[in-house]
Amino acid sequence: RTLPHPTNVADPTSAAALFEAVKARFGRLDLLFNNAGTGAPPLPLEELSIEQWRRVVDINLTGAFLCTQGAFRLMKGQSPRGGRIINNGSISAHAPRPRSVAYTATKHAITGLTRSTSLDGRAYGIACGQIDIGNAATEMTRAMSKGVMQADGRTAAEPTMDVAAVADAVLYMAGLPLEANVQFMTVMATDMPFIGRG
Repeated sequence: RTLPHPTNVADPTSAAALFEAVKARFGRLDLLFNNAGTGAPPLPLEELSIEQWRRVVDINLTGAFLCTQGAFRLMKGQSPRGGRIINNGSISAHAPRPRSVAYTATKHAITGLTRSTSLDGRAYGIACGQIDIGNAATEMTRAMSKGVMQADGRTAAEPTMDVAAVADAVLYMAGLPLEANVQFMTVMATDMPFIGRG
């Protein structure tokens, strides 16, 4: 059963309407996957406009916060109480790429959101974990096969992995009983330059 509901996660009214629709259709919420995200053009830090910065922060961080808030309201009030929230972090939650200040800052902040959500949800049976994904083959990573800027300034192609591996990892996290939680998981292309990046 699906409920397509186009939502601007960065808009409080739109995000609230999503959770109202979920409650009206299903009566409860068992899982939220905070997956909406965007990046900014790969500009030198000093050239990034405040509008470009705010767009990334609004979607990647404020959007995840608003959806977490909506999920908390449902999960705390439903019977049986509780549920699971999975946040899409990123390899960039650990190590940045060049010219990615807005994206990297928000993904580091997602780690803080994950930790706070875990702590604040504990008393209500709400588990929260984070999946950090690296180089899954999607539209967003298509350029990696042609070459992307590395920490030393050169351009190099990077390997990618089948996005199905990410889906399998999310399904594993989602399928755990609420008394168990994957707090943090990293799933990445084996040969991508993450360990040793920089």
